[in-house]
Amino acid sequence: MIEERIFNNRYRLDRKLGEGGMAIVYCGTDILLRRRVAIKVLREQYAADGEFVRRFYQEAESAAKLSHPNIVNTFDVGREGETYFIVMELVDGPSLAEIIAADGCLPEPVAIDYAAQIASGLAYAHRQGILHRDIKPANILVTKDDVVKLSDFGIARAVSQQTMALTKPGLVMGSVYYISPEQAQEHELHETSDLYSMGIVLYQMLTGKLPYTGESAVTVALKHIGDPVPVIDVDSSGISPALAAIVNRLLQKNPQHRFQSASELATALREARERPSVASYRIANDAPRRPPGDRGSLPPRRSPMPDRPYLSEDEAEPRRSVRGAWIAAVLLLALIGATGLGYFLFARPLPSFGAGVLVEDYTGMTQAQAQQAVVNAGLRTRFTKSASETVKPDHVIRQSPPAGTKVEKNQVVELVISNGKPLLGLDDVRGYNANDAARTLQQDGFAVTLVRHFDNTIKDNVIDQAPKPGAKVPEGSRITLVVSDGPAPVAVPNFVGMKVESAQSRASALGITLDTSQSVAGMPPDTVASQSIAAGTKLDRNATVHVVVNNGVPLNTAPPAGTGPLASLPSVAGLQYDAAIAALTAAGFQYSVRYVQQSTNNGTVVAQDPPPGQGPQGTTVVLTLSVPGEVPDTNGMYKADAIKTLADAGYSVGKWEYTTSLGADGKVVGTEPAAGTALAPGSSVGVTVNGTPPP
Repeated sequence: MIEERIFNNRYRLDRKLGEGGMAIVYCGTDILLRRRVAIKVLREQYAADGEFVRRFYQEAESAAKLSHPNIVNTFDVGREGETYFIVMELVDGPSLAEIIAADGCLPEPVAIDYAAQIASGLAYAHRQGILHRDIKPANILVTKDDVVKLSDFGIARAVSQQTMALTKPGLVMGSVYYISPEQAQEHELHETSDLYSMGIVLYQMLTGKLPYTGESAVTVALKHIGDPVPVIDVDSSGISPALAAIVNRLLQKNPQHRFQSASELATALREARERPSVASYRIANDAPRRPPGDRGSLPPRRSPMPDRPYLSEDEAEPRRSVRGAWIAAVLLLALIGATGLGYFLFARPLPSFGAGVLVEDYTGMTQAQAQQAVVNAGLRTRFTKSASETVKPDHVIRQSPPAGTKVEKNQVVELVISNGKPLLGLDDVRGYNANDAARTLQQDGFAVTLVRHFDNTIKDNVIDQAPKPGAKVPEGSRITLVVSDGPAPVAVPNFVGMKVESAQSRASALGITLDTSQSVAGMPPDTVASQSIAAGTKLDRNATVHVVVNNGVPLNTAPPAGTGPLASLPSVAGLQYDAAIAALTAAGFQYSVRYVQQSTNNGTVVAQDPPPGQGPQGTTVVLTLSVPGEVPDTNGMYKADAIKTLADAGYSVGKWEYTTSLGADGKVVGTEPAAGTALAPGSSVGVTVNGTPPP
């Protein structure tokens, strides 16, 4: 739980959803409209930049005017003290980056559907004169109904205009994989720049990997500018020719060679869905093109001989071929004759025509297999190592001379051997939130395993990683992140009978607080007579345990004047809420409840006042109930079970609603507020039941 904080007396921060280099995102509540929202709070380094804040306000207000099903709505932008925030629609679903990290490549129909929705949102924004400038999977959210929504329109543009530098931490290291060549060169941007980023996203959805990677942001940016346009192999990937051609056109280096609008892209995607085998766009690589009909030579000239008619190049070609064949035959006969004459004159043997060794195809063999085959053929080998994303380690990637070439014996055959996938430098994600660290590594192509340990740091904080930061590891390697589960809970000791000083020392060593303000008649003095929380109960650190101390006065067994007879007050600390109430009621005592929010022992009584012992019947015992501080999930429960579950969490049922839209099985189908919503203990909750109201 985070400390309750409300912006502008309206937006309450309920819990943290995630962190980025620029902002921290919270799940919140619009108290005025009673709806859940996402609240993005800018980090201090951005809030301290006056020019950025000006741009931030300007662009966020522009983004707030966008209203489209495929764009996350921006509701408000404001300031609380020195903190700047933006209030947006809360999307119930993962980001596209999380989907790709979990599933790898997406099925083609899903990729086309998602891309068409993104194109629809972009087309609307572009018509309003707004570019996104930071299209990437992390900024694309997918609802549980598969509705795709683009986020961070205004805020992305504000950042890119003010802080676009390849060395700026937290910005381009996550976005450089998706920037257009003109953006990397800081040229003027147009709609086609967003479409290039869209092409990278579509390529990643279809193949499960990025087209350009590198050890630094600068390296990746240079690849966007100068490396060949990636081409999807339709034969090996199974991707349709139509969709592969669309991706190729989106990734052209020259903006003029891409689709010129998001609407045009959306139309092409619809055609690809209807006619997947028809590639409407030619696969290209932005290479200089010759004019149509240019064969790289001068056009044929008219023959200078007046008695020979002029022939076109196509007509003259067969005649030149026949004449050339005759000339070659005459020269060959002359060579054979000269060789025979030399044999008879100088007794030298004729050369053995056709002798030599035919080079086999060694690609795909292991290094040992290829070496054995080359030696058996009477040739020699030379090996070089190279990284490969497709060929297994210790196998031949390529060879020179190529297979089918005839060479002399003992000639050297060059074999390039795979030493595995390219080695990538491992980022240091220690200190990151676990979700953000995993997302960062997965976007770099790594698999991630989380190992949780109790640690005296913030919960979900990454405290270590293996391999260590900076290590060179193959792409696709599994990275282990050691994540803090927060401080370990402590078991409450038995303080009864201990001297107060010793009990306080023991509690301090465990990290818990001992309240000794209550005393009771009893002997020996300054010793603990009872404790509010049963020994052995697990508590969070910094929790408080109340104890009652003997004051040294002999115990008076007579009941005080005007009270009921003395009765045995049972110990209910450690019992479930309903069991504790039953025990007190049976012993003749009243009860009241107060609440404490903590992560353990929810639904359990963790303290009672007065403590167990002798007490007048009818006395009210104050029970301290441990609750989570948020509405529990009661869906699928019958009414009685739902009432108990809510009571254990510190809530009562305020009203019952009924519906028959899902049948009439009598089970709970929802609550108001919804399950997981932060709500003060002691509040009432509305419950909707699948059925008809009782008569």
